Amino acid sequence: MKILFLGTNGWYPSPTGDTPCILVDAKDQYVVLDAGNGLYKLDSFIAEKKPIALFISHFHIDHISGLHALAKFDFKQGIDVYVGKGRVKDFETLVNPPFTIGYKPKPENIATLKTEIRLHELSEQEENIPFPAAAIEQHHAYVGHGYRFELEGKVVAYTGDCGPTDAIKKLTQNVDLLICECSNKKTEMPDAWGHFDPVQAATLAKESNVRQLILTHFGAQAYPSLEDRKWAQEQAKKIFPQTTAAVDGMEFHL
Repeated sequence: MKILFLGTNGWYPSPTGDTPCILVDAKDQYVVLDAGNGLYKLDSFIAEKKPIALFISHFHIDHISGLHALAKFDFKQGIDVYVGKGRVKDFETLVNPPFTIGYKPKPENIATLKTEIRLHELSEQEENIPFPAAAIEQHHAYVGHGYRFELEGKVVAYTGDCGPTDAIKKLTQNVDLLICECSNKKTEMPDAWGHFDPVQAATLAKESNVRQLILTHFGAQAYPSLEDRKWAQEQAKKIFPQTTAAVDGMEFHL
């Protein structure tokens, strides 16, 4: 299984990277994690007609700004978009006029999407979609969901944006790979907004019996250079040695 990081910044794009988008390329399935502006690169890496599942963690602009680029894609297999409980309305509001051309093709409208978009709500109970997956609500302003899914016998957890709570333990326990946000260098407590720093992420990985940890979603203001990401990796490795700090273009094999 190959994992490609198309966008690793949080908040806004900068010379360090685009906003969140990760492509998981498995034997029989593509999975896309979030639709930040890194999403525009997707057609450079999707070469096969395998099913495509797009998981959206929440609707802050840095995680969905790439949705307007759906109009450039021509994926014959279409895209199945999954959102957490109660977020269908948010997608339908955003991916329709006046914000975009609309995700449901209309015969009278020439400027329709070439790729069929099929929208689904995913629950916290594991479902087969057709692979096992769940959307587990996390602590983040205006509600966010993390995703836990299994492909090729490997379990992956993706936090989206969130802060440490009991809910995240349900998401991360015993996974082969945890892809965790790292917005902060040091999180001020109490954490009303909901974000992680490298120490918190590494502690979570250790306590959850995770095999591998990848840090991503580095806050563009807190981490203005890639050297800052190396610092985060070093801090996390002191607690959880199997840690990697992601950068745009990174390829990871699980």
